[in-house]
Amino acid sequence: MTRFVTPAPDRALAATDRVRAAYRRIAEVARPEVWIHLREEAAVLADAADLERRVAGGGPLPLAGLLVAVKDNVDVAGLPTTAACPEYAYHPRRSATAVARLVDAGALVLGKTNLDQFATGLVGTRSPYGAVRCAWDPARVSGGSSSGSAAAVGLGVVDLGVGTDTAGSGRVPAAFQGIVGLKASPGIVPATGVVPACADYDCVTVFAADLPTARHALAVMSGPDPADPRSRAWPADVRLAAPARPRLAVPRDTDLAPATPGYRAAFAAAVDRLVAGGATVTEIDISPLLEAALLLYDGAVVAERHAAVGAFLATGPAGADPVVAGIIRAAADVSGSAFAADLGHLASAAAHARAALAGSDALLLPVTTEHPTIAAVLADPLGINRRLGTYTNFANLLDMAAMAVPAGEADGGPFGVMVVVPAMDDHVALDLAARLTAEAPSGSAPAGSAPPPLSGDVVDLLVVGAHLRGQPLNGDLERLGARFVSAAATSDAYRMVALPTATAKPGLVRHGAGLGAPIAGELWQLSPGGLGRFLAGLPAPMGLGPVELADGRWVTGFCCSAEAGASGTDITAYGGWRAYLAARADAHAAAPG
Repeated sequence: MTRFVTPAPDRALAATDRVRAAYRRIAEVARPEVWIHLREEAAVLADAADLERRVAGGGPLPLAGLLVAVKDNVDVAGLPTTAACPEYAYHPRRSATAVARLVDAGALVLGKTNLDQFATGLVGTRSPYGAVRCAWDPARVSGGSSSGSAAAVGLGVVDLGVGTDTAGSGRVPAAFQGIVGLKASPGIVPATGVVPACADYDCVTVFAADLPTARHALAVMSGPDPADPRSRAWPADVRLAAPARPRLAVPRDTDLAPATPGYRAAFAAAVDRLVAGGATVTEIDISPLLEAALLLYDGAVVAERHAAVGAFLATGPAGADPVVAGIIRAAADVSGSAFAADLGHLASAAAHARAALAGSDALLLPVTTEHPTIAAVLADPLGINRRLGTYTNFANLLDMAAMAVPAGEADGGPFGVMVVVPAMDDHVALDLAARLTAEAPSGSAPAGSAPPPLSGDVVDLLVVGAHLRGQPLNGDLERLGARFVSAAATSDAYRMVALPTATAKPGLVRHGAGLGAPIAGELWQLSPGGLGRFLAGLPAPMGLGPVELADGRWVTGFCCSAEAGASGTDITAYGGWRAYLAARADAHAAAPG
């Protein structure tokens, strides 16, 4: 895609210079409707100068100097929170947990952004502060409800936009701006300090021009918060990567009927690219998921919106958007039995989703169906909004993660797709999203360049033989969601022997410093639960224990007993298992007969 490339801020600049450039860009694009509260440039420059001193001091600041726009239903200390309704405004003493984590990591907040009022909508037009126009075409909607945050990224003002997503608000605006929108599994990013829309289904999201930046920010934002009873920790056996040859589910042609012909063609092209990269594809029936999606607005679940702000809207505030107020006030009459019945429908739909995806690593979908103009939405505010949520509304209702990335062009604008996975398979979705954007997935990036796993509780594992990539037992690691990190080597304290086992494999035996040689291998990461399952499945005489790397680090690695080592053939001189296999193959090829 060439016509819709987002002009990202220059990261080579010092923090203060980046802030000045951002405010010049704000003046240049002249989109005042993006912001509800834009901080004074001098105040942000003071923060940037303080950040530069922190950087000079050598503190751990992984997001140092990145500029952030925060949706105005998410608290930022020192700025009012309005949720796009002036009469609702309050002044929080603390920032939302997700925002505080970004700031602690070195990010700089420029201000609070416009949204569909009370995060109710997917269009970006339902606000007394004005309709937010699309970054690349002012006649089209920006998408909501996180309209301002997405547009601020799409316009090249900020690196990161913080949004929320209940029905798709962290994904539809991303698709319309041609940027990345990440919605993790519900509860992975705490919602502390967020004005609720549907508290049980709200997610804090992040926008960025590229996937590595968005992923890194999501890693910083993730992790449970005792102040949020719905926040969750990663499971002990979380998968950290997608397999090399993923299995993808895609919808049937009939399920794609709501999308425009251009969107359907662009989606087919995205599927073809993944197949060309080694993925296998299976069509599944997603109609139960699409039916479940309707419950978010057309069912009793909308009562959660009334529980959040219904009492406030009953006071008749002058700044209430009539469409939003109508949706929420209508929910006042939802009965408890209707709500319970819809929860039953959602449980059935979730069971269908689990069964339909049981043989797949992820579900691939278009983000939305079309990109309407502002005029069209004003003429049909409910019908178009409903269509835009066709493929997004069900994700939070069914406890799923969904990562939206650009995937070409359609109908004269950017086109986006979503990688949708069951809860806690976020790393799998991120790796597949990386393949769609032609960026290196976390599992194959060069050493030191891959962003950290979203789950910080991981174990480093050194493999030196049959579990190396391309070797017969590597699939054992893939099935556990292990993540390749880099090539690695042991210290010179180890000797390697070829063991007399059914599947050819080596044994690694420590002899002492200088009594062996560096042995080539690979460094992988697993979850603690994954490592336990891996260890439980290892056949004798293999085991795991501490292994010293050439750089002095100690990690978990393969080892074997001295007795088993004594029964093998010493192959240390080859420097590694692959070199030994290659030499043996060469010798076999050169043998007469």
